[in-house]
Parts: sequence; C-alpha cells; structure tokens
Amino acid sequence: MPDDSVGSGGIPVPKPPVHQRFLNSVPVAILIYAVVVGLIFYGSFAGAQNMGYNWQWYRVPQYLYSFTDDGFQWGEIVIGLFATIRLCVVSFLLATVLGLLVALLRLSGLVMGTAVSVGFLELIRNIPLLVLLYLFYYVLGPIFGFDRYTASVLTLAVFHSALISEIFRAGINAIPLGQWEAAKSIGMSTAQSYRYIILPQSVRFMLPPITGEMVHLVKSSAIVSVIAVAELTTVGRNIISDTYMSFEIWFTVAIVYLLVTLILSIGVSFLEKRYAVDQ
Repeated sequence: MPDDSVGSGGIPVPKPPVHQRFLNSVPVAILIYAVVVGLIFYGSFAGAQNMGYNWQWYRVPQYLYSFTDDGFQWGEIVIGLFATIRLCVVSFLLATVLGLLVALLRLSGLVMGTAVSVGFLELIRNIPLLVLLYLFYYVLGPIFGFDRYTASVLTLAVFHSALISEIFRAGINAIPLGQWEAAKSIGMSTAQSYRYIILPQSVRFMLPPITGEMVHLVKSSAIVSVIAVAELTTVGRNIISDTYMSFEIWFTVAIVYLLVTLILSIGVSFLEKRYAVDQ
C-alpha cells in the first residue's frame, strides 16, 4: 500500500494540522451550514414578530399539492417549478451548443473566427442580464415575433453561452499537445480529433465549472419574472399578491431553488467520480 504522506516524487507531504482537518471534515461543514441557515431563519422570524406579522404556514401546502374530487393535483408552486426546469433545460442545451461553437471559432486560428468570437464574448459579458432580457423582448421581440418564453430562452442561452464557451476553451486547452499530434499521426482530421480524442478527454476538466454554470442558470432564470413568464418566481409573486404571505411564500420558493441546485451539484459530483481519469 502506498504511503499517503509521500508525494509522487518521493518527497514526504506533511499532513494538515489537526484543527484544519477538523474544520474541513464533513460533519463540521454540515454543522456550520445548519447554523448559518438557522440564524437566517431566526433573524427573519424575529423581524417578522417585531412587525406583528401573522404567520400562516398552514396555508402553504395547498400551493404545493392538493387532493380534489379529481384526485391528486400539483399546486401552483410545483407547476411553476416544472416551468422553471423546462426553461432552464432548453436554455442550457442551447447555451451549450452556442458556447461550443464560439469556443471552436476562437480556437480555429482563423482571424475572422477569433474576431467574431472575441467580439461576441466582450459584448455579452459587458451587458447586464436584465438589460439583455429587455433587448430580446422589447427590441428584438417585435421585430422577429418573439413571445415572452422565446425571449427568455434566448436571453438565458446567449448570456450563459459566453460563460460556457470559456469553460469549453479552458477544457480543450488543458489537453496536452501530444494528444493532437497523436491524432494527426494516425490521419485524423481536426473534426475527428475533436470528436474522438480532445472533447471526450476534456469533459473531466469541464464538469466542475459546468456544474456551477448550471446552478447559475437556474438562479438567474428568476429574472424572467420581470416580463411575467410563468415560472417559479412569477408564481410566488402572484400568490403573494393574492394572499399577502410574503415570508412564507418566499421562504418556500427559496427552499425549492435550494433543493434544485443541491440535486444538480450532487448529481454532477457523482458523474465526476464516475468518469474521473487518473492523471
């Protein structure tokens, strides 16, 4: 069995101090997370009590599910969640395709391709997401006939494609030059090299930042509520306008977003371990 305290070059690697190992342990991380969340809930509860707020948590379940004469029915919040998931999936797939094209253009070595990709990146990265949404809906929408949903998908896809393209570029550049040379030596074209050699190997480098970008997209999708797209945040606002249960509904919506992002992170962490390749 190899000694974990010895590096690959035979040089002993000192173990972290005891207090550092203790703070980095999973139970401590969970405890710190629980304390922070608890303090947030306590602060909100105390503030609401000082305001004389009338808590009505007993009314929240009806917006998650209900049983009627027709049987089990999903509530408005869950329906809004399904709409958010559909919006995010479509936007992410489109952003991934567009991001890959931009990254390949930048790596093509063509002057025009590099200029177009750099211009696209600088333009999108320097425009706030809200302004981009207004451009797609209020400016381009009437010209090309975009409805609210289409404008929202295009806004999220274009904005996140700029970030995803940089992830693709970094992942491709992380592949050693020898892999390109080996592909050329056996007669592969550039497209074949990308398809069979480069992209499959670069996936392991891309997974962690892609996960962060997926989580970022889910959270930024809430901004489409400003043009009244029927997703989770919009549903929450509509319920609050009818019931005035601001604290209960926003806490519920926040927990739903948290669960979605946690599930994404756990799922991709599993994929990272499943497809990890030893260096």
